[in-house]
Amino acid sequence: MQIEIKHIAKKYKSKQVLQDICLTAETGSCIGILGANGCGKSTLLSILAGIQRCDSGGFLCDGVDLLKDNKKRAELVGYVPQGTPLIEELTAKDNLLLWYDKKTMEKELTDGVLALLGIGDFLAVTVSKMSGGMKKRLSIGCAMAKKPPILLLDEPTAALDLFCKQSIASYLRHYKRSGGLLLLTTHDVMELDLCDTWYIIQDGVLVPFAYDGNVQKLVESL
Repeated sequence: MQIEIKHIAKKYKSKQVLQDICLTAETGSCIGILGANGCGKSTLLSILAGIQRCDSGGFLCDGVDLLKDNKKRAELVGYVPQGTPLIEELTAKDNLLLWYDKKTMEKELTDGVLALLGIGDFLAVTVSKMSGGMKKRLSIGCAMAKKPPILLLDEPTAALDLFCKQSIASYLRHYKRSGGLLLLTTHDVMELDLCDTWYIIQDGVLVPFAYDGNVQKLVESL
């Protein structure tokens, strides 16, 4: 499976946030989107997830434009935003049941994605009482309900402790090894190491970046 992001552009009033964004990626890989705060990283992912509309461009998967086919996009694409897309008053279990049928949820908690994310440890906890790491793991678990082959993540481990960062990174490596395609925005060195290819958004333009582990060089490029 191959995705193609083709000529995506987005303008807010007089500001051109994204212009002519293009890239291709194959399954089993992770693409890192870098850039300063406010450069358009989150806007790009929300467009690909169908949350915002772009002014022009397409998001193709094996030739099908997922921006024009909502049903296909829902089947193929999972999305984890920066914020918490969960119902605060409900427990982890009840949030999961909005996405999974009971039998599938129990199976995934035993030997599937929910087990890998450790969600069984806090099933009865309400979202309002969860740590940031619990919320993020639960958000990923909900996004994976349909086992999408493409996963969009907006700074997935930002502001989390080291244990949670490692837990989420471990699952994302498993997802990639299993043939999944990850597209993530990040400022985190641990997440940079997950990626196979890196890009920086500068002045609305997507620029390839050869990350070699030199963080200072990366900082100077942003």
